[in-house]
Amino acid sequence: MGNKNSCCSKNSPQTDRHRVILPIDCQSREGETSTNNLQHISEREPDDGELDPSKDPMAKTLFMERSKTAIENGLIRRKSQHQIADLRPLKKSSSCSTIYLDDSTVSQPNLKNTVKCIALAIYYHIKSRDSERTIDIFDEKLHPLTRDGVSDDYDKYNPEHRQIYKFIRTLFNAAQLTAECAITTLVYLERLLTYAELDIAPSNWKRIVLGAILLASKVWDDQAVWNVDYCQILKEIPVKDMNELEHEFLQLLQFNINVPASVYAKYYFDLRTLAEANDLSFPSEPLSKDRAQKLEAMSRVMEDKYAAEALKNGLKKWSSLDNINSSGGPGARRSIAILS
Repeated sequence: MGNKNSCCSKNSPQTDRHRVILPIDCQSREGETSTNNLQHISEREPDDGELDPSKDPMAKTLFMERSKTAIENGLIRRKSQHQIADLRPLKKSSSCSTIYLDDSTVSQPNLKNTVKCIALAIYYHIKSRDSERTIDIFDEKLHPLTRDGVSDDYDKYNPEHRQIYKFIRTLFNAAQLTAECAITTLVYLERLLTYAELDIAPSNWKRIVLGAILLASKVWDDQAVWNVDYCQILKEIPVKDMNELEHEFLQLLQFNINVPASVYAKYYFDLRTLAEANDLSFPSEPLSKDRAQKLEAMSRVMEDKYAAEALKNGLKKWSSLDNINSSGGPGARRSIAILS
């Protein structure tokens, strides 16, 4: 999948580098029973009462559950600010003359702030873990990322948020990955914790994050980074180890790499909630004339699209104060409402 030596392509001599090639025993067609006791994606059904947050948009994300205490404390702190004078600079608010917006949207998230939010979510995963359950492929002592290896007490101390952010930022900057890839990384990470029933801890967090980034970058980006390219970033890791990490990660995910749009949006907005609760705000800037025109153009395109669908389905087009439609039909004359 990532390169000609990638673990996902070793079963086929001619593979598409942008396509996940499943092993023979799981390439069954829909409705057929898979062999070797490995269910096909189409055959898997969630257990009664089980909601997988990485697949179900109605299920709460794991990192929100594990950061619940911090979010509640943040809400209490903001409520108390109405009674206690706050010496910090006031937050910029929109007015009639100036509108402040941040440059992060669900379709085009801000890369730097999204990576910070992802690091914060992983920080709470490690801090609020229930156990030390792990798998050898993710153990940094058995598979070190550096030539010096790790210290004897490497698994005793939780990493700080800044340390996690620095590790992820280095990979994203070197591989030129996108913010959307970062959100997909978190989805795969939580799917791994759910499917494999393990916890992310000081002993394994780097390799789990690396495996999630490795897979997300290939699934999301058309021009995927090859495994050997990651070995140029982390120079002490051989290609064989990188391939094995990718292969094990895929198997633990049961080769389920689909991320629905609704799940992606849920993770984006939950990350924004987490950021706000931890005073990790997205910087706002005044709305410029050029950006306002772009937003207006996008709004009109979507308005025309929905209007066309409404007419096609026989629905009545309603008038508004900003855009009065005299007849309700296509090509009707429009007039601007004047309020006295």
